[in-house]
Amino acid sequence: MTTCTPWRDRSVVVTGGTRGIGRAIAELFARCGAAVLLTGRDDEAAREVAAGLAQSTGGRVAGTGADLHDPYAAETLAAEAERLHGHLDVLCANAGIFPQKPLREMTAADIDEALAVNLRGSILATRACLSAMERAGHGRIVLTSSITGPTTGYTGWSHYGASKAGQLGFLRSAALELAPLGITVNAVLPGNVRTEGLDALGEDPVYAPPTRHTGPDPPTGHQVRVTVMLPLPAELVSSGATTTGAPVATAGFGSGWSLGQLRHRTRSCQAAGSRV
Repeated sequence: MTTCTPWRDRSVVVTGGTRGIGRAIAELFARCGAAVLLTGRDDEAAREVAAGLAQSTGGRVAGTGADLHDPYAAETLAAEAERLHGHLDVLCANAGIFPQKPLREMTAADIDEALAVNLRGSILATRACLSAMERAGHGRIVLTSSITGPTTGYTGWSHYGASKAGQLGFLRSAALELAPLGITVNAVLPGNVRTEGLDALGEDPVYAPPTRHTGPDPPTGHQVRVTVMLPLPAELVSSGATTTGAPVATAGFGSGWSLGQLRHRTRSCQAAGSRV
């Protein structure tokens, strides 16, 4: 069970927050007292989900449409969060797609779509939130990546895996660049998480295995319910969190740096006249 830290003064943006992992993350922060702005491709759907979460949690939840295919859509997120909440503390860059397509049948458009939403969308959302976080004097950014790409692969998801592996390349350099500003950038790498999207794949034995296990370390090849992974985003965006540049799987894959280590490295490199 996640222990709620004092979130009542925190402003959180969750992209891809209308269903699945994103919706659950938005609900978690709303229950813990944060002011949440969730986004989805459809403005009406985002507002409906937000209204439902506000009613069920008693929290402050708003919704807005933001299609991250559009390079300008991300720019509105931070401005809307600041308008609603007065500031912005946390970005959970969760928006993503996972279309299945065998490599022989994959078109350039299929590749471009996966990269545009999953990789470019995460970068643009991060960039859009920087000025607001800098004004706040701190920031916490968590990308929803995947084990597919960074640690394993699945037939039919080579373009998806490339986009998710690319997120980790982005976060390492972004973490170095943003540490002097007090902004951390990390990623969670879920495995098979029981969501509407995965259910839609049917009973394929590889992609949608049956599940009964809901513990913290499920057996290989089993799904977990979305609530199992929720403590991870909360831990990475807590006010006392200093880890940055870390890809974190449910089993604890990966390691990062502390802000103190990066600030020291930045000062050392700048003194030596090198580029960080």
